[in-house]
Amino acid sequence: MKSFKLIVHQPSFSTEDLIINLKDYPGLKEKDVVEIYHPENDYPRLLLQVTKVDAPGRGRDTISVEHSIATTFQLRTFADVYVNIVNVADVALDSVELTFKDQYMGRSEMWRLKNHLVSTCVYINKKIEYCGGAIRCQVYEMWSQGDRVACGVITEDTKIVFRSSTSMVYLFIQMSSEMWDFDIHGDLYFEKAVNGFLADLFAKWKKNGSNHEVTIVLFSRTFYKAKALEEFPQHMKECLQKDYRGRFYEDFYRVAVQNERYEDWSNVLLQLRRLFTDYQKIVLQYHERPNMEIPTAINSTAAQGNFLEVLNMSLNVFEKHYLDRCFDRTGQLSVVITPGVGVFEVDRELTNVTKQRIIDNGVGSDLVCVGEQPLHAVPLLKFHNKDSNLNSIDDYSMPHWINLSFYSTNKKVAYSNFIPRIKLPPRKSQEPLKKMYEDESKGKLLKEDEYMHNSIFDYDAYDAQVFQLPPAHSTCVQKVARTKKTSVAGLEGISRKSPPASIIHQRKMSDPDIHHSLGDIFSNCSKYANETGSDATDSAISISRLSPRSSITSHKPVIRTGRALINPFDPSHVTVKLTSNRRRWTHIFPKGPTGVLIQQHHYQARPAGEPASTRHERCDHDVSSKENGSTINNNHPVYQVDGNIMSRKRLISTSGALSVLGTIVGTPSTTNNASLALLWGATGEQEWTPALTTANRAIGVDWKSLTIPACLPITTDYFPDKRSLQNDYLVSDYNLLPDDVNADFAQNRAIYKEPLTTMEVFKELVSQRLAQGFQLIVGVNENEVIESHCPSTHTPPPSKVAPQCGKPANSAPTKRYLLSIGRIFHKLTLVGSTITVTRYRPRHPYPPFNIHYRYRFHAPNHDTYEVSWVAFTTEKLENYNWNYMDHYICTRGDTDFALVEPLKYWRFRTLLLPLNNPATKQILEDESTHCDVYPTPTRHDLDHLTEGFLKMTESYFNKVKRPNKQRGGVSSSPFRERVGSTRLPDRPRLRIEAMAAAKAVLERAQSQTGESEDAYDDGVIEPKLKSNATLSEIRDRMRHPTLGVGFLQQTVSLPSHTFVSMYSIHWLQANMENVTCQKATSIMEKLLHEKMICHASGDMLERFVVGYYMYHILPQKKDEERELTDYVKPLGDLQSFENEWMEVEVLGPRSPILHSETNSGAIDISGSSPVVDDSGIPAFLCDHIDPNYMQLGNGDMPLYKNTHLDIDVNNKSDRIEWGHARYQATFRPDQAYEMCIQWAVASGNIVAELIFGWARKAQSCRLQMVPIPADPLALPFTEKSDPLRGPIYVPLNEEPLLRGKSALFEGFPEEEWAERLFLFQEAIVGRFGFIKCTVESTSHAAGVGDHLYVHVTGNMFILIPTTVKSEQRALRKPINKPLNASRYPVHSEAAPSPHEGYITRHVSGKNKDDYDNSRRMGFLWSWNHMISKKWKWSQTTATGDEAFQMRMLRDFKHFCANQEQRLSQFWDQCWEIQERAKGIIC
Repeated sequence: MKSFKLIVHQPSFSTEDLIINLKDYPGLKEKDVVEIYHPENDYPRLLLQVTKVDAPGRGRDTISVEHSIATTFQLRTFADVYVNIVNVADVALDSVELTFKDQYMGRSEMWRLKNHLVSTCVYINKKIEYCGGAIRCQVYEMWSQGDRVACGVITEDTKIVFRSSTSMVYLFIQMSSEMWDFDIHGDLYFEKAVNGFLADLFAKWKKNGSNHEVTIVLFSRTFYKAKALEEFPQHMKECLQKDYRGRFYEDFYRVAVQNERYEDWSNVLLQLRRLFTDYQKIVLQYHERPNMEIPTAINSTAAQGNFLEVLNMSLNVFEKHYLDRCFDRTGQLSVVITPGVGVFEVDRELTNVTKQRIIDNGVGSDLVCVGEQPLHAVPLLKFHNKDSNLNSIDDYSMPHWINLSFYSTNKKVAYSNFIPRIKLPPRKSQEPLKKMYEDESKGKLLKEDEYMHNSIFDYDAYDAQVFQLPPAHSTCVQKVARTKKTSVAGLEGISRKSPPASIIHQRKMSDPDIHHSLGDIFSNCSKYANETGSDATDSAISISRLSPRSSITSHKPVIRTGRALINPFDPSHVTVKLTSNRRRWTHIFPKGPTGVLIQQHHYQARPAGEPASTRHERCDHDVSSKENGSTINNNHPVYQVDGNIMSRKRLISTSGALSVLGTIVGTPSTTNNASLALLWGATGEQEWTPALTTANRAIGVDWKSLTIPACLPITTDYFPDKRSLQNDYLVSDYNLLPDDVNADFAQNRAIYKEPLTTMEVFKELVSQRLAQGFQLIVGVNENEVIESHCPSTHTPPPSKVAPQCGKPANSAPTKRYLLSIGRIFHKLTLVGSTITVTRYRPRHPYPPFNIHYRYRFHAPNHDTYEVSWVAFTTEKLENYNWNYMDHYICTRGDTDFALVEPLKYWRFRTLLLPLNNPATKQILEDESTHCDVYPTPTRHDLDHLTEGFLKMTESYFNKVKRPNKQRGGVSSSPFRERVGSTRLPDRPRLRIEAMAAAKAVLERAQSQTGESEDAYDDGVIEPKLKSNATLSEIRDRMRHPTLGVGFLQQTVSLPSHTFVSMYSIHWLQANMENVTCQKATSIMEKLLHEKMICHASGDMLERFVVGYYMYHILPQKKDEERELTDYVKPLGDLQSFENEWMEVEVLGPRSPILHSETNSGAIDISGSSPVVDDSGIPAFLCDHIDPNYMQLGNGDMPLYKNTHLDIDVNNKSDRIEWGHARYQATFRPDQAYEMCIQWAVASGNIVAELIFGWARKAQSCRLQMVPIPADPLALPFTEKSDPLRGPIYVPLNEEPLLRGKSALFEGFPEEEWAERLFLFQEAIVGRFGFIKCTVESTSHAAGVGDHLYVHVTGNMFILIPTTVKSEQRALRKPINKPLNASRYPVHSEAAPSPHEGYITRHVSGKNKDDYDNSRRMGFLWSWNHMISKKWKWSQTTATGDEAFQMRMLRDFKHFCANQEQRLSQFWDQCWEIQERAKGIIC
């Protein structure tokens, strides 16, 4: 210990936290940890690590600490501090919580960051940067030896918890009947939930700076009083479901807020209050029609509501997180706010599905009850009892996968602190009371044998019998002697006869997890081993249904299953077999003072009924010592329960991690069985005691989980024991030799990439498993695991069930990792240069579930509750093809192993759109402007877009360089032409559109800057080529050093003399007489044909494509020797070339107008605008329209191409990263262009930097890049669509346009009507600034010939539903497959073709039955929810602007509804133009 003078420094002076001169402190070395403190202060001591040895001293015996740290730890400048070297083991942390914000951190990054932090020193609020600053987080809280500390050292064993301040949060508010009841303070429970809980929650978010993306949904279940389906009118049948008791019900979902981020949530509270006022009325009276009887509707109670369905809804969104990967949030949380008390009646199968999905997906699920906390353990799930038998037993389950909070207001009632826990019965009228008093005057209230004798019946003896643990797995029938026959009044028509004793109804064993008496465990080991359902349901608890439902007559048996009845009023002594699911989340909980994991919102630090003073009893036999000699006090509280001593130990196991301990009834000698956990509670270690239900020690609200939700921890500590591995698991293994694999593939590769080393591959295998939800298993005794299964030789035997064990022949393995998810375990071992992957999967996997569910759902901006349907399925994790994935990693993602859908790789879809539109600006600036002011793009605009796109492709996507000395090419603008070059319109030839595009681009005015010093314009240097020049003359001129076509810089995969096809066409037109676009293309085709030029990959068969395609000039025999020696050959491998470079064909706009042969010479084929004919006639009124215009698809080009993508352009990452780009093969300037970035081996933040870099650069190319969702419309009938999102239907009011006609396009041939209607609708969306967007979408997969449009700002999509002739349409999958009929029966006659059904359902609300199906038309509108604030640039102010979006929708609806006659005026104008044009022709 030594005294120093303290000074502080700013981060600008030095980035180090501590500056100390080593000479001043003998024995101090780099990486030492020192504690710094004022001798007189009691404040926590600061720990810092000495990072730089040659730190600059500031005078003798002075140390300098970074300013903000000194402030945090109350260190005074220029005062004396003691500096002391500490032993790292003494200050090691058990767990650290790191928070991060506004970024996406994948699980692989979390693991790599953790490894990076090992043996570093952290203190409260320390900012941590990683991957060159791409990943930033901050220390939030630290725990060491059972207490919160202010600083410490992270070691290998420290658990790191990541908490995200920007998560995706779903808040579900259960609008069950209790919401309209009053709580003890006289508030409605709704007020308590919204004004109380939500207001507090939002305030905490604000204080913490949380910026979650939130969706708020109100949900409820409506029951109908009806006995049979016939009682319902037709319009109600499509969504009815029937429950296990035969009751009909419908579930309603009202989405109040969808994917929003607000600084201020007060408006939302207001909105929720508004929705509340008429929620119940709307839902209960939803189906009422005039003059129609419908069954009475009743709102369900919280316990009978759609609680599990709601969780599954959010899971359907969460499990697709890899599809729409947002880069500014991490983490998923679903919160259900209920007015109930935490008890729910649920379906067993759905519980299993929900549990498995929540645990596998690693989603946080919180339940917040605003009801009063009951006196028993909750959450409690009561399974639907499908036995009609009166004596059958109710089954209960206590889910550990739901984090429970109770919200209570801190209002005080002046006169009382009594909290009623049960609702008072409703007040009865006076009549029965009078009658009762009259009876009393006559004598007894009831006849003596009709009521129960409290005195005679011994309840305690009965209870003792019921809760006694029976022998394991045997049905026992207990006779309970009764002195008197007792019956209970009020059975409401249920027969009082009990079944004869002979019919013993044995229910299916739900769970062997319940721990039977200790003797049974050992005798039943063999049975245990074969028991496979151990995780199928949570431990079930049974309570015999005694009263008031069953009448017990004397000597009638109580029918029992072979399980102990567990008492929810005292669950703390029940232990369950430990499983990996049980321990999946435990590493987010800190260890309390007693060494057990604790939940901080359970206000109860010590065992119940025990004075604080006895907490630290010393138990001599239990003191263990550590290296430093300090003793650890193992708290050993002892309770007396039922005469058994309960004890809890804290064992330090070999690896230093704590064994998981539960409490077991029995003597202390048996407690070190680490394979058990407590039944109740998320940690499985914290006891439930009655004290948890009292007011001052109640379960509070887990604000931390709701404000900064934890991400699924990357570590866990459960691995099955040897016996279980052998009996319950199938084992298979395979070897990877990365060096050999790469050697094989490298020979076939045209382009050499540095392969990953074996160690890099090994780490990446771990990373990928973590990314797919696996967890690293820490703290298990490794030797046991190794011996249980180790390949006997270096090459493992073929996968037998259990490979023969034998010690490995050579030295011990160098590195090993164990990972698990659910019941799947992987062991990765690296020996020398061989990686062995051993997989354990359950011998009896769970059956797959597929539950179909229908519901009514009301999205924001909609008018009605529409029917929607969704499937809840569990994923078979054991089917993931890890072998393929591992080879993909080995080969660096080369073309041999492509990313395929089942690998669940991440992707991000973007669109390139035109950057600025004056109309957008006008709408933003002037509030009164209508929004249909978008002009048709001119030829000039389209040329600019094409030019920008070519520049973007060359400079940013392909990152091609051009040598500086060139003229031509891109350096001076390629879009120019000589004055006076006469262009005769040629006859249209093959691929008219391609030429049209090129030609259109050429017609650029000469106002281009930089024209004056153009080499061609003085015309003196070199005359133009004659129009009859030979091909070799043209080739020689192309190679001219100054006048040539302009070559790209030669690289590994580009040969000499590479040029771009589009630019070569421009060059020909500028350097040759009388060349039109078509002529130039045919010259290039001839050059290709004569083998003078060739595609840059060396593939001779590639045709000449106009666009950004690369070709090179082939050397000819007559060339000089020197040139032939300099010539660099192409790759000769088209696939490798395409994997390296992005090549796109550029086409002109698609025109719907057919040009008849006779006048084709006169009409310009560039199709300057698709919507208007040359004479300005709108396409839908032209005489000749192309009947195939509505067909998508595009000749002989593949729609999409793939290429390898170098992700880590700034070399920030600590590993090799790569990805792929999937891009559209053709670019049309009048359409949005799609590009999808895909990756598996890359850090999210680094991918984000690449994409944001592109987006910034796109603006200099007059383009804007916006993200789009994988499923833009979320139509309810598409597989896997988001169940809480749906398009808005905007009907088109055609009535005013008919004016006496029977059809809109009367006078035109009838077969063209559909096409013309479509063109009319296309013209309307064009006026509102929407452009065509031919992206792959789920509706195409469903075979619907729909056309998608995106707004030029990227904010919204419109789909024009078209009914193309059915034979042209791909066959649609039948949607009414026989659903799981017993569970959710669907009345097929009420489900029309889903697509049309969806549109027709939005009709005018009440009178749904009185319109004609065939005449509905309109648009489906949806929002682009992928645009976040990060995508707003100064140049694109409208992108992501909510007011602008709402205004567009409102105006579009007005236009389509013909308000202010706007639709009619547009229609009339179009006809006028057409008639005027006809007049001219006549």
